[in-house]
Amino acid sequence: MTEGARLAGKGRGTRPRGMRLEVPVTLEERAEIAARAAEAGLSVSAYMRAAGLNHPVRSVLDLKAVADLVRVNGDLGRVAGLLKLWLAEKRGQGSRPVDVEALMKDLRALQTEMRQIMGRAVRGRQGDTQGIAAVR
Repeated sequence: MTEGARLAGKGRGTRPRGMRLEVPVTLEERAEIAARAAEAGLSVSAYMRAAGLNHPVRSVLDLKAVADLVRVNGDLGRVAGLLKLWLAEKRGQGSRPVDVEALMKDLRALQTEMRQIMGRAVRGRQGDTQGIAAVR
């Protein structure tokens, strides 16, 4: 068996990794690195590899928060849809149409702001919301 074939069977990743890199750290540094890796949902090795190669390391908590925002954004879309239905069927009953139109405008603005926040959290760039489903 060649050295490359022996190394290819090791590890859990998709690429063979046969080289180790040792970095002396204090107990406190080791604990902090392990905590940050866990927060990102990565092993210590994967975290150190990403950090050492200057790849973005996103927190799992950030992604869970984005998922929650997506659900809330969907709820806002449903509320706006119900308001539109109410306006179409019972225009002027129970509230002034101008007030309902103002509320619709506020809901749209809130949805836009939420999409921007989700885009920043996922991609790390302000205002980039491409790929996030727009709920209208």
